[in-house]
Amino acid sequence: MNNQNRSSVLQWLIPTGIMMVVVIGMLLSFSSKSNKEAEASVSKTLIASAEEYGDRFLHELQKVGKVGETVAELIEREGTEDSERLAEQLGIAAKCAGVEKVIYSSADGKAVDQTGAMFEAGQEAWFVQVREGEFPYAYAKEEQAVIVVNNIGRNAEQGYVMLYYPVERFADMLLQSGYDSVTFLVIVDLEGNILAVSGASENACVQGGNLFTDIEAENKENARTIRNRLSNNSRGSVDIQTGKQSYVLTSVPMGTNRWSLVLGVSEAYAERQANYLRKNTRDMVLYLVIVIAAFFCVVMVINIVGKIRSNEKKKELEDKADTDLLTGLNNKLATERKIKDYMARNPDKQSMMFILDIDNFKKINDTMGHAFGDEVLRSLGLQIGAIFRASDIIGRVGGDEFMVFLKDIPNNEAILKEAKKVETFFKNFQAGEYVKYKATASIGVAIFPQEGNDFEALYKAADQGLYKAKKRGKNQLAFYRDREPAGQSTASEAAE
Repeated sequence: MNNQNRSSVLQWLIPTGIMMVVVIGMLLSFSSKSNKEAEASVSKTLIASAEEYGDRFLHELQKVGKVGETVAELIEREGTEDSERLAEQLGIAAKCAGVEKVIYSSADGKAVDQTGAMFEAGQEAWFVQVREGEFPYAYAKEEQAVIVVNNIGRNAEQGYVMLYYPVERFADMLLQSGYDSVTFLVIVDLEGNILAVSGASENACVQGGNLFTDIEAENKENARTIRNRLSNNSRGSVDIQTGKQSYVLTSVPMGTNRWSLVLGVSEAYAERQANYLRKNTRDMVLYLVIVIAAFFCVVMVINIVGKIRSNEKKKELEDKADTDLLTGLNNKLATERKIKDYMARNPDKQSMMFILDIDNFKKINDTMGHAFGDEVLRSLGLQIGAIFRASDIIGRVGGDEFMVFLKDIPNNEAILKEAKKVETFFKNFQAGEYVKYKATASIGVAIFPQEGNDFEALYKAADQGLYKAKKRGKNQLAFYRDREPAGQSTASEAAE
């Protein structure tokens, strides 16, 4: 490919390459953005799932609370003087709510359960929360239960009905959840104390009873993040490491008692969900890259094919411009140019230049007509081209003058052999289809670079050889280095 073609290809490739870099950069940016969106989407899904579990748990407590509310209203109407009736009412509440323990407590903490057993509830730690009345629930650690509180009378002046909801029921929350076996749910208070666990209870995150204590050693910063979220009633996900296991912890406020629900899933599970969301994006990016690459290749092929065809067309036009129309050989300008190019590239390679001049060509035209003269030239061009190599340069450089340049002649033996070949050719050369005419030629030979190291000098030397051949009587070959015939001194005497 020449410099012009190379420049043309570069002019096309550079902007196309820039476009490809920009497009690939945009696709990578889009892919990166999609990855972040996939991670954010997984986090949103986990938050929504955690909120759903929290709502389900609160719904269970609310159902228990409805039973307690009904019993509280009944007790408010009937009073508490009849202990048997009170125990009966508490028993009905336990049965309807599906709990094992229901108590009535006066405002000062004197309590009785559904069996009629009396005890001092005011001494329990959780009773302080009940008396303050800030939240509808209290957590009884020893009983492992959430106490659903219903006031009797305004501001609980007649006491409370309290139903014990066992947190062990919360353990069934993750059954048939679709999560993997290491997933867990925990309900924690503001200090991180674990109130209830569902799922992988043997997990190191939940074995110590306090979520912050369990994860702080290996995840100090993320533990602080979770603590801040619980304090601010905000939601979100963080990655933690416990031993060899990696988790994503998602915390959401439950909207009551300043409790929060924490959903823990393995990082592998979260990554699978993200990969599923990324799949369509990856497939689309891959598809676009393939399409762009295919487009680039097609355009490249079209461009290359176009260049090849253009070069072929250009070469065809150049060949036509270089061709002598009568003989099919190189014309004068092409012959000279090609010889000069070879000399410039191979200044030290021995070569030969023949100048051939048809003897008595004017007489041929005068006696047999110009058409026959053209036939002689055409036949000479056709036949002489067949005896040399395709790499040699053969051209018609005048009306009846031809030039042959033989490349890379290794030694004097080869020089004499090639000279003999040309000489023999003219001894057998005949022209004419119906009338056979034996045409002869005078031939001058010069050797490159010894007898001329450029075209002009070599042509002059070969022309001197031609002059000598004519001086000797024509129909022969003479080298530039041959001695001139005695008694003959001018080139004009040798002319036709």
